[in-house]
Parts: sequence; C-alpha cells; structure tokens
Amino acid sequence: MEKVVRLASEKGVVIFSKSTCCLCYTVSILFRELGVKPEVHEIDLDPEGPEMERYLARLGCSGPVPAVFVGGSLVGSTNEVMSLHLGGALLPLLAPYQDHADHALS
Repeated sequence: MEKVVRLASEKGVVIFSKSTCCLCYTVSILFRELGVKPEVHEIDLDPEGPEMERYLARLGCSGPVPAVFVGGSLVGSTNEVMSLHLGGALLPLLAPYQDHADHALS
C-alpha cells in the first residue's frame, strides 16, 4: 500500500501504532529514552487504518502494531525491537537518528 510505504520513508524512525496499544507506547518510550524521536502514526485514527493494518501484516510484521521502520525498512514489531535491543544491535541501528543534544541531557 503506497500510503504505508510513503509514511514509513518520510522520517528516519517511524512507528505504526494504535492509540490503545500499550506495547506501541512502550516501544515509543524506549526510542525516546534512546534519544530518538519517532514519527508515530496511529492507524486506528486513520480512515485507511484497516487496510494499512492488513498491509503491515503482509509485510511480515509479527503483530500488526507496533510496526517499526528505520530508514524506510521494516524492523518488525515488539519482539524484534526488544531482541535487537537486548542483543545490543538496536542502538547502532538508531544512531543516525539520535538527537545527541537531547540524549546527552538525559
């Protein structure tokens, strides 16, 4: 779906989320704590949300949300993000998108 592809590539870090999803919120907070300000798209508030959700599932996201994209590429959902983080691979992936001034203050 063109809209998902376009939104996923507009910013360095993009999270497709639902406004009622606690795991989406958790992933978003994790990124902020790592010095990254992700662009968050709440698909349940988008008229094309159900179609976007089906498209994200077809891309291979283990859960429809959160669907995390970094540099326009699908990273995955919560399991993939947390596995990368625990394995030490998430921070290097996010490094180009960190706001170093904000991160240094925290």
